[in-house]
Amino acid sequence: MKKKVYNIKNFMKGFPFSHVVEAGGFLFLSGIVPVDMEKELVIVDDVKGATELVLDNIKFALDSVGSDMEKVVKATVFLRDMADFTTMNDVYKTFFPKDPPARSCVAVKEIAGNLPIEIEVIAIR
Repeated sequence: MKKKVYNIKNFMKGFPFSHVVEAGGFLFLSGIVPVDMEKELVIVDDVKGATELVLDNIKFALDSVGSDMEKVVKATVFLRDMADFTTMNDVYKTFFPKDPPARSCVAVKEIAGNLPIEIEVIAIR
């Protein structure tokens, strides 16, 4: 099976991972955090704003490689604090209003940079 690697403009660079890897008709997005490199913006305390930025970044990445949010089949959400679940979920629903993907959501001890959320997705082309 062949794979194709994409690195997305204005995403964090210099780390040992690819932003998106395509293999077997699927697009695997690395964990996306609430960072906007173009605006030099990092959201560390506002879960609502952080979730919106992460999902906007996911949308941008998918659009960049010829896919879209409707083609997301699986999402994994990592939260710094499960007390933020309802806030995250309220925002998440607006990005997947119809036929949402399968999803897991877990609280983790720590996200790099002490960020409040990270989301990774798998989509189809």
